[in-house]
Order: sequence, then C-alpha cells, then structure tokens
Amino acid sequence: MLHILFGEDDYSIHQAVDKIKKGLGSVELLETNTTVLEGHEVTLDQLRTIGQSMPFLAAKRLVIVNGLLARFEPKGRGKPAKSPSAKEPELWQALASCLTNLPESTAMVLVDSKIGRNNPLLKELTGKAQVKSFPMLRGDALKQWVLKYMAGARGSISQQAIDLLVKLVGSDLWVMTGELQKLLAFTGGRRIEEADVTALVSSATEASVFVMVDAILESRAGSAQQLLQDLLERGASPAYLLVMLARQVQLVLRAKGLKAQRMSETEMQSRLGLVAEFAFRRTLEQASRYSLERLKAVYHRLLETDLAIKTGRYDGELALNILVAELCQRQ
Repeated sequence: MLHILFGEDDYSIHQAVDKIKKGLGSVELLETNTTVLEGHEVTLDQLRTIGQSMPFLAAKRLVIVNGLLARFEPKGRGKPAKSPSAKEPELWQALASCLTNLPESTAMVLVDSKIGRNNPLLKELTGKAQVKSFPMLRGDALKQWVLKYMAGARGSISQQAIDLLVKLVGSDLWVMTGELQKLLAFTGGRRIEEADVTALVSSATEASVFVMVDAILESRAGSAQQLLQDLLERGASPAYLLVMLARQVQLVLRAKGLKAQRMSETEMQSRLGLVAEFAFRRTLEQASRYSLERLKAVYHRLLETDLAIKTGRYDGELALNILVAELCQRQ
C-alpha cells in the first residue's frame, strides 16, 4: 500500500504516520522492519531494492520517505527543479512505476511539506495511492480541533478559553497540544476557563513568540503588530520579547545549517538543546520555509535594536514597534 501525506501541518502528518504504524501489526516487530529514507538523496535502485525486500519474521514492513515529492517541485514557470537528483526528465516516471508496483507486504509512506498541484510525481501517483493533505488549521477549524482534542482527553474547556488559546498559540498543533496538556494538569479535571489560560502566561508568551516570528519573516505587518501589542499588554517586557525573538531566529539559523549537513533529527534536536518536541518541530519547519538571507537580515536587525535599547537611544517598547514595522516592510 502506498500512502502520500503532505502539507504544512506536520503534527497531523506525524499522527497519521502513527496510525499507519498501528495498523501494521506488532509494534516490536515493526521496529525491526522499518526503513526511513531521505527523498533528496535516495536513488531509484535503493528505493526499488528496499521496497521489494520481504519483512523479517513479520507480515509487513514499513518504508518512510521524507521529501521525495519536493525533489520534483516545479520552479518558476512550471519548470522542473534543477537538482542533481532530477536531471533525467523521466526519473519521476520511473519512481512512480517503482512505487506503484510494491509487494503486498510493503507499506510505503511518502511524507512531504507543502506541495503544489503541478508536482509531476504527485500527479502521476494520484489515484494510485491513498493521498491526504494537511493544511494548517485556522479559525473555526482550529477551534473544532481543540474541542475534539479535549473530548479525547475527557476534558472540558470554555469557548472564551478556546478563543484566547487560538489567538495566542495560532495554528501550530505541536504548541497547542503542549498548552492543552499543561492546562489539563493545571485545572485537575475541572473546566478550563479563560483565566486559566491567562495564568499560564509564560507558556502562552513563548507560544506567541513562535507565531510572531512567522509574521515578521512573512512581512505580515498587521498580525505582527497585533501580537506584539497583545504580549506587551499581558505584561511581557520589551527586553524579554527581544531576547525571545533573537533566540528563536538564532535557533532557526542553526537548524538550517545542521539540515544542510544532513544531520539526523535526533542529533539536531540534541545540538539545538530543544527538549520540547513541539519547539523542535516548529524550529525545523521555520528553517525549511525561510531563506538564509532573510533570517540573517532579521537577526542582525534584532541585534541592532538590542544595542539601541541598551544605549538609551530608544525606549524598549518604542524600539520593538519600530523594529517590527521596519522588518515587515522588507521583502
């Protein structure tokens, strides 16, 4: 069976992969029959050999390929990506043939981030595989997800608390899950209220910083300014927010460098010092979405703002507002 899972919501993709694993039998036996490949470097022969291999002392084997579809993403005016792995125009066709002729014992899962509708490999495999897309949840869809999560956790939450959570945390379900788990522990079985979300202001602040970094890097001035004002009104100091912003951008820069070295995720997480899974996943996602030039420009501007505050050139709150406005004007 061939599965294709793609989209910006890597939390839901992770959950979908876990569901597939559970449907393949014994977890212990599956561990010895699981292979994870990196799509940007895997060859056709490797994929064919591993895909056709029989499982050891089990009924099924699992092969997960990360980033294979992205390897064939069109660039510019529909032209194929010019990467060493995609020089042959027919390579994606050969891969499609290989992927659709797997033995019954092999479950192949292609995992990717956001993929366009014109991706040739995706178009070829559509109708021949179980394809699921996972866009970021927003608005009412995100609120419904929170309600569903709470029902699964046998908890209760008020609409006002949901509205505040969605406003502070945004669409990152890794962050949202962490916040809901903390709230469930904090409330000890009673209904979660808006005041409970406010009580966990430090965690909510950290989650909002992730969202604000996204807004700044994407030049979404309105969202970035609103998040900044919300955080300041909730008592976060300008110095703290500047440190948190600089720390996150620095982490994203480091993650981008480690990814370029093709380091394993386990080693990357250790090197970055990110214990929380949601923080690590969000940092990886940001490293993939933004260019090195954009990240460096933002980081240097953060350092300049820090110096301006420390030398008394600007008041902290004013400096942050100027910083966000300037960064969101840059393309």
